[in-house]
Amino acid sequence: MTEYSPRDDLALALSLAYTADLISHDRFRAVDLEVTTKPDRTPVTDADRAVERALRDGILASRPEDGILGEEYGEQAGEGGGSRRQWIIDPIDGTANFLRGVPIWGTLIALAVDGEPIVGVVSSPALEQRWWAARGLGAWTSRSGGEPRRMTVSGVSQLADASISYNRLRGWLDAGQLDTLARLGTSTWRAQAIGDMWSYMLVADGAVDAVLEHDLQPYDMAALIPIVEEAGGRFTSLDGRPGPWHGTALASNGALHEELLSNLR
Repeated sequence: MTEYSPRDDLALALSLAYTADLISHDRFRAVDLEVTTKPDRTPVTDADRAVERALRDGILASRPEDGILGEEYGEQAGEGGGSRRQWIIDPIDGTANFLRGVPIWGTLIALAVDGEPIVGVVSSPALEQRWWAARGLGAWTSRSGGEPRRMTVSGVSQLADASISYNRLRGWLDAGQLDTLARLGTSTWRAQAIGDMWSYMLVADGAVDAVLEHDLQPYDMAALIPIVEEAGGRFTSLDGRPGPWHGTALASNGALHEELLSNLR
């Protein structure tokens, strides 16, 4: 089996993101957009499916032994040495925004090795911005294809000075933690629901200090983790476990992480 470096895999992920952008942006605000409801009652569009098919084709062509986990077409196991490597993709994170014409959505592409995400790309053509990272290579962003800029998290160290995003109230209500969120939100400088992948990218770029979220899948989180961590932040579940496998997320600048976990217990 060919050995690939994080830089090699990042280059592939960025190439795949370019392909995804061409498909998704062409369907954004399309008058003939096809929208259906999945068994879990979440919406899916023809763009979600088309993007994921293109991403799968690109991965299979370049890394045929690797596994794939995608939101729309499920899991495909890798073979041989590639069984340790799994590409995790969300073709359009923020489908509800996408179908309503709100520009906060993007394609998430990650590579996990032995369950640990080591490469992450988030691409949002409607916002004209892309974010990416790989282990040991830093976290970067670019607007409108311009010069890449390295990202770093904020230096805020007091919860009273922090700006946080809690994403959806419904997730907190369903988890029985609405009171916890209210208590935490009133102890910070600012609490708001920015939503979806953009809030995590704002953490990586130092504009927001923490994001807390319930009711997530691995493909919602895997691409975000290397970007937040390579920017100097920290990413766990709401009960402090690492990785995208536990259904919740707490992403922070690192300095606030333990205090936030303590408030959530």
